[in-house]
Amino acid sequence: MDADIAWMREAILLARKAGEIGEVPVGAILVVGEQVVSRAHNCTINHTDPTAHAEILVLRDAAKILGNYRMVDATLYVTLEPCAMCAGAIVQARLKRVVFGAKDSRGGAVVSGVDVLQNPKLNHRAEFLGGVEEERCSQLLKDFFQSRR
Repeated sequence: MDADIAWMREAILLARKAGEIGEVPVGAILVVGEQVVSRAHNCTINHTDPTAHAEILVLRDAAKILGNYRMVDATLYVTLEPCAMCAGAIVQARLKRVVFGAKDSRGGAVVSGVDVLQNPKLNHRAEFLGGVEEERCSQLLKDFFQSRR
């Protein structure tokens, strides 16, 4: 659990960077063993790309680095519960585990809405742990959206 907190705190730093450039503050890190393979934050606005969520960017980069689209020994740390698009990509990448911070009551596809990661109809199931540094992750999002109103 200590490692999960440490990696999530790194993802929070990435989320802060996203917020500083006007992106929804979500950060993600992909780890294999004790090594960071890839890091990213949301870039949908700056890339003019609706798929440029932190999770997707991390998975794309990690696949290139690892030379394989399957990442069976990887753990993804992300500050917000993955949406259906990202959860689907996680299943396709065959990630072992996902650790997220804040729940997303509107768009989450792990515990808040449909459960994509554990869906028995899909060909892979990823372990998950939610609520790691939840307060800090939630506060980043609240502060960001409050400043936009």
